[in-house]
Amino acid sequence: MSIAIPGDVSASRGTAAWGAVLSMTLGVIVLIASEFMPVSLLTPIADTLQISEGQAGQAISISGVFAVLTSLASSSFVARHDRRLVTLFFTSLLIVSGAIVALAPNYVVMMGGRALLGVAIGGFWSMSTATIMRLVPKDAVPKALALMNGGNALAATVAAPLGSFVGSLIGWRGTFSVVVPLAAAAMAWQFLAMPRMPPRNGEMPTGNVFRLFRHSQVVYGMAAIFLFFTGQFALFTYLRPFLETVTSVDVSTMSLILLAIGVAGLAGTSVVGAILRSRLFTLLITIPVLMAVIAVALVFLGGSTVSTATLLGLWGLVSVPVPVVWGTWLTRTVPDDADAGGGLMVAIIQLAITLGATVGGLLFDASGYRSTFLLSALLLCGSSGLAVLTWRTAGSRGAQKATS
Repeated sequence: MSIAIPGDVSASRGTAAWGAVLSMTLGVIVLIASEFMPVSLLTPIADTLQISEGQAGQAISISGVFAVLTSLASSSFVARHDRRLVTLFFTSLLIVSGAIVALAPNYVVMMGGRALLGVAIGGFWSMSTATIMRLVPKDAVPKALALMNGGNALAATVAAPLGSFVGSLIGWRGTFSVVVPLAAAAMAWQFLAMPRMPPRNGEMPTGNVFRLFRHSQVVYGMAAIFLFFTGQFALFTYLRPFLETVTSVDVSTMSLILLAIGVAGLAGTSVVGAILRSRLFTLLITIPVLMAVIAVALVFLGGSTVSTATLLGLWGLVSVPVPVVWGTWLTRTVPDDADAGGGLMVAIIQLAITLGATVGGLLFDASGYRSTFLLSALLLCGSSGLAVLTWRTAGSRGAQKATS
């Protein structure tokens, strides 16, 4: 008995492979949940492997490093192979990574598993937009991308609180082992639902993504993105040890606080679309400032459970929608080169997450949470300033077009 594999979908003829889109969405959920799960498990990981919490935080850093390298280098590989097989390959790496981390006898092996996860993240995201464009007709691409990014938001919402809750029941190793069957289910679905997508005649790699830096608005915008996510994850990565040692909450309360961050983030994402049409740069400039104020407030009010929970809820409300806001800016800035721009933005975000977790961990170990949180505030203010420059550059560019 053989399994029939769908043939190449011709989106231009109106054929949409929504089952394949949903299978990719499940893959995104598992990928993002795996990436950020260590945020809520730093303390038990550090205790088991006899390392510091800052070292445990580097599990996020190393996946970011390999995601950056893969997102910048994989376009040539993807363009020369069947996208269905490449998708299955990156999903298989997710399975192997989860198994390695769950069974890791020491820190080095765990970091190796996290490096494989980074390859899966960078490879999957760098090809996702172009793959979606092969699976659905042109007019359905925004809907398909929104569906996949919805999986991203869902995973970012539940990863930390679910990881904390499940970890309290079956330990951090058991929590990471849950990734394996979920990733296997995503891979099986992809195998059955995704059509063959061989390279098309004349399809070539997208080239050097750094060519976009010839535009000053892109330079300022990408720099603002880099500072924003560095500042965000310098703080966010070390919330668990902060909540345990400063706010002094138990695991259940901590899980509720982390869940509140995610729920507030989903609420923010649901309303930001209506504001984007007329207030894009207002959001890009003010959101980092609000987050910087929250970071400083946590330094002074972190001992109060109610104050901390309220501040972190506000943090989630304004921070989670930011990728949508910057993504909208990107489509308006380089509408004819969105694939290259998207790949560049993914690499910069992953690099920023890596640097934020690394520097935040070093400061957390060396001088405590205050220096880490104040660094976060400083970086976020820098992002706001660069967003102002991006806005002014965009205005000058629009004026030049209007008079030309």
